[in-house]
Amino acid sequence: MAQRTDEELVQAILDGDEESFRDLVLRYQNRVVNYLNRMLRDLDEAQELAQEVFVRVYRALDRFDPSYRFSTWLFRVAQNAAIDRIRKRRLVMVSLNRPETGSSEGGEWEFPSDCPTPYGELRNLERGGAIRRAVAELKGEYRELIELRHFGELSYEEIAELKEMPLGTVKNKLFRGRQMLKGKLADYLTD
Repeated sequence: MAQRTDEELVQAILDGDEESFRDLVLRYQNRVVNYLNRMLRDLDEAQELAQEVFVRVYRALDRFDPSYRFSTWLFRVAQNAAIDRIRKRRLVMVSLNRPETGSSEGGEWEFPSDCPTPYGELRNLERGGAIRRAVAELKGEYRELIELRHFGELSYEEIAELKEMPLGTVKNKLFRGRQMLKGKLADYLTD
């Protein structure tokens, strides 16, 4: 029996075939764990989060847009989960009160502002929006490869494996996709 496509598996799962979800997990589990491990730098945490990612995917499968590739959506879910986990790691409770040297009363820490200026923040938002729009305007395969490489942070080899393409083809298409993006973002590259 020929291996079913991702789309066939997704449809089977939506039709109530839970065994198809097992097949989908087995197909992507190692790649998702490797991807999360590269982001989190902790294999145990990556394995745990991969399980959470697959649960999220299962629960949201009815909202999956089949006009996109399942693998791209899956890695986007994984990326968002990893970013959330990294943000939670950074939340550390510290006391903002400290005793002043030679005084019995506490003082407060002074923190320099590392916030961007309103203009800088607006410019970053504009650039981010322009980049997202430019990527969205790319033709399907170029868009997907750019998303996997730059948003999904997959290596060329991982993309070649995922897309079942020769490595040279992946590199060539990414180069062409970047050239198209460069053309679309010419106004932002001069600033």
